[in-house]
Amino acid sequence: SCTGGLFAERLTTIAGSSAYFLGGVVCYSNELKTAWADVPPEMIATKGAVSTEVAIALAEGIRRHVGSTLGVGITGIAGPGGGSEEKPVGTVHIALASATGVRERALRLPGDREMVRLQASQAALDMVRVHFLYNGKTPPKRA
Repeated sequence: SCTGGLFAERLTTIAGSSAYFLGGVVCYSNELKTAWADVPPEMIATKGAVSTEVAIALAEGIRRHVGSTLGVGITGIAGPGGGSEEKPVGTVHIALASATGVRERALRLPGDREMVRLQASQAALDMVRVHFLYNGKTPPKRA
């Protein structure tokens, strides 16, 4: 939700994107996270909307509802307000769900609102790229 649809916009900038992109949902409110992606309300209450658990639930829920190969969940605090000491502005959680499992990343991104949104969408795009590069397997660790 913290990219406000920028991830989907970047995927669909390329002509012919309808061949690989089924759709996306911007679930800004907690109610929509529950209604559209089956994120349990108790998960949001205990873990917070900006959490790894919610990003995973978003990715899995959207993948299930859309019937897609991949589901991506992004949740975070783009700013300028909304941050806390525990979860400052720039806190972002991204999850990618596929038939081979779920991968997730927790990030602290610098910059203003636009930079956080851009970096979050880029990180999600990179997760998709790596997924296909390694055929859904975990990439080797860097030395």
